[in-house]
Amino acid sequence: MERTLSSDLFFEYSAAPATSSLPLRIAATLLLWQRRIVSRRQLARLDARLLADAGISESQRFAELRKPFWR
Repeated sequence: MERTLSSDLFFEYSAAPATSSLPLRIAATLLLWQRRIVSRRQLARLDARLLADAGISESQRFAELRKPFWR
């Protein structure tokens, strides 16, 4: 689960520093939301064996999939 979340954190902090302009922050936020949508779709397609290989439980997967794209 950390792999999915850590990539989001990287995009959030590296793409939108506090000193950037508003349009850049908006673009970075939209890219972050898009990345979350894509990664959650990929997570939804994993079977039990692949989840176990990644160290993700079914309950962790369902908790991640229930989140809205902005969280």
